[in-house]
Amino acid sequence: MSQPQPTITDHQVKHLEMIQAIITRLGNGSFLIKGWTMTLAGVFLGFAANRSSWRIAALASLSIFGFWLLDSYYLRQERVFRALYEAARQPGTSVELFSMDVRPYIPTVRWRKVVTSQTLINFYGVLSLVNLAAAAWWFLR
Repeated sequence: MSQPQPTITDHQVKHLEMIQAIITRLGNGSFLIKGWTMTLAGVFLGFAANRSSWRIAALASLSIFGFWLLDSYYLRQERVFRALYEAARQPGTSVELFSMDVRPYIPTVRWRKVVTSQTLINFYGVLSLVNLAAAAWWFLR
């Protein structure tokens, strides 16, 4: 005979829903950051093309780098809350009911892994390369 599975209470389900709502908001924030990055990079590159100025294109690199760091922060927070969710969903968990304390999970999510994650490298890395190529083009002309 198999042993009966422990059940999750309604309060635990509500707690998991609260954590999931935070994860969703962090994901939406990351999406908005990517949109602002594309917008500002396009504006800077448009001005750089209009004035043939490598300095303006270089300024776009600064904004891309800043948004990369900000997006990394959001992604790290999302991963930390996912770790909390994973711990809270376990039967007989030690996570206090309705706790949003993520401090025990912060050391498990390394900054370097987040900043160099495939998603961020693909988005910000390619955008940076295009921007630097444009800046080099106007600098060498």
